[in-house]
Amino acid sequence: MRDDVTFPETIAPPPTGKGPDAGYGATLGRVEEYFDQTATGTWARLTSDAPVSKIRQTVREGRDAMRALMLSRLPEDLRGARVLDAGCGAGQMTVELAARGAAVVAADISPQLVDIAEIRLPPEYRRKVTFTAGDMLSPALGQFDYVVAMDSLIYYTAEDIGTALAGLEKRTNGAIVFTVAPRTRLLMTMWYAGKLFPRSDRSPVMVPHAHEPLARVARAQGLRRTLRPVDRITSGFYISQALEVRA
Repeated sequence: MRDDVTFPETIAPPPTGKGPDAGYGATLGRVEEYFDQTATGTWARLTSDAPVSKIRQTVREGRDAMRALMLSRLPEDLRGARVLDAGCGAGQMTVELAARGAAVVAADISPQLVDIAEIRLPPEYRRKVTFTAGDMLSPALGQFDYVVAMDSLIYYTAEDIGTALAGLEKRTNGAIVFTVAPRTRLLMTMWYAGKLFPRSDRSPVMVPHAHEPLARVARAQGLRRTLRPVDRITSGFYISQALEVRA
């Protein structure tokens, strides 16, 4: 789900982790508020075939490439597998997982985006997908063979991501594939340029991460398997790093 017109204006240096707006729950609330009150229409358009601006087209193309990259880390045949699409947004990943035969739990904090994903799901996959609006990390969602989280952990601190991965690891037999905003000179330059554009104080901000520091924090938060980099996708204003947790 992730488009605040362009990526750079939603990037910020890592927060201190202090104060009333810190922590997973506070960030989750901002994400829910933003996508249900501000960005649903923009996101619905971006994830459709509707014409968009040249800038948004780069984001669309980048997301398409990232989705293909993440799917390449999973088996082509997912029949018999239960997969969590964590932060399913408008459901593009959900459709492709169901097409491979997976039983998909498509979870997103935004009820409006979940509604869009459910409407867009081809009828032949409806028995394969369970949609849920709420916390994508909820233990109530059960056990999984694989987890994918595309651009849905990008708003969180290293500590929050580490805790999330450690919790998912206990409930996932296979790989956890997810993305972060990479900490690069280019991306930080784009962030400063993005500050020229107006942004609501309640809008979520992306937090850039580098692989090795994130891996150290995740281990400290209880992650036991190895956190590995996969690859990076750069397409205009879309810059995203795929990582995975594997045994």
